[in-house]
Amino acid sequence: MERAIVILAAGRGKRMNSGIPKVLHKIAGAPMIMHALRTAKTLDPERVIVITGHGAERVEKEISEIESEIGFVRQIEQKGTGHAVKCAEKILKDFTGNTLILYGDVPFISPETLQLLIEEKERGTDLVILGFKSKQPRSYGRLIIENDQLISIVEAKDATNEQLKITLCNSGVLYTENKILFQLLSSITNKNANEEYYLTDIVKAAKDQNLSVKAVFCDEPETLGINTRSELSTAELTFQIRARERIIENGVTLSQPETTYFSFDTEIGREACIGPNVVFGPGVTIESGAEILPFCHLEGCHISKGARIGPFARLRPGTELSEDVKVGNFVEIKNSTINTKSKINHLSYIGDTTIGENSNIGAGTITCNYDGISKHTTKIGSDVFIGSNTLLVAPVSVGDKSMTASGTVVTEDIPSGNLAIGRVKQVNKPGYVKKLVALLRSKKKLKDN
Repeated sequence: MERAIVILAAGRGKRMNSGIPKVLHKIAGAPMIMHALRTAKTLDPERVIVITGHGAERVEKEISEIESEIGFVRQIEQKGTGHAVKCAEKILKDFTGNTLILYGDVPFISPETLQLLIEEKERGTDLVILGFKSKQPRSYGRLIIENDQLISIVEAKDATNEQLKITLCNSGVLYTENKILFQLLSSITNKNANEEYYLTDIVKAAKDQNLSVKAVFCDEPETLGINTRSELSTAELTFQIRARERIIENGVTLSQPETTYFSFDTEIGREACIGPNVVFGPGVTIESGAEILPFCHLEGCHISKGARIGPFARLRPGTELSEDVKVGNFVEIKNSTINTKSKINHLSYIGDTTIGENSNIGAGTITCNYDGISKHTTKIGSDVFIGSNTLLVAPVSVGDKSMTASGTVVTEDIPSGNLAIGRVKQVNKPGYVKKLVALLRSKKKLKDN
């Protein structure tokens, strides 16, 4: 049966103390809601709908830039979670499949856990609730279960002393037939202290209609909801611990795992080695056998087999490194392709550049790619030797098997096989140092007096 997924993301998030909508605060380089969306997409849903409210325009814009096939519905007035889901009724009125409810501020529900809900529904249960067992239930709603059936969800503030001892708690995630979902929502009321429509009330509504309701369970960390900056920090740490474990299990060596920070989409092949204090921004792919030395920052780049990066290197978006490329200390590369066995070993900036195979870029080389208005490209061929402290003023090309002398400023194309020398001729002045020093001292003495 087809599936629709509704993700609630309308909350203000007052406790974040921020002008940024809560679901756009980042975990591992991506808005927290993108983690929920990423998991949702593993189910291959027919429809994904995000309910927006506070900061709706910004939320919709940022999500659309990453995931284009998402529908949005705005909750104009904040009247509770039940009301938020009901806002999607119009857009889902003709949908005949099952609907899953997720939350934009609960980023760590796993695909395996969602599969548990699906399997329980396929066994004939009308409404499936996701719960978890907590050692410290605190303010979580308690799941009241009798004879394997979920009877009700009792909010902590309404629970009896006996019910507060229950450790089975509600995550808020649920799965049911779309028709049943909105049928149940139509029967709940806002007769409570907050005058809001609570999604949890559909459990009682389902029991009143003699529908079967069961709970499936996951580990508590999966249900972590983020409402404060402290919880955001905890979520970041949780993600990093899981990512490190996953990457090590996949055959990657992390020499000091607790100092390595991954993005939500980092991909690293087997036998790669990652040194201490390496930070991965979004969009990094590293092939098997590559080595990243300490204190590197990588973002939006692809590193091929056998490449060696760092220490203290920065690879920016658009960087493509072929096999066996060497990038050394204090090198920055942006929007450039470096082909097989080429080397940029020291203190260089390479931007908007293509470098052929087996070329050597000397220390202090700079591709001058920006004229203050526009970016320009540099093309360096194969088997080229760029001397130390060369400035390549783009747009410019350097032919195969050519060379630049150290200190050269390249402003014209260099044909293949040529040596380019573009520096002022050296002039030696015998005895001039003594005269210069005496002149400078006399000027200083006059100034001091």
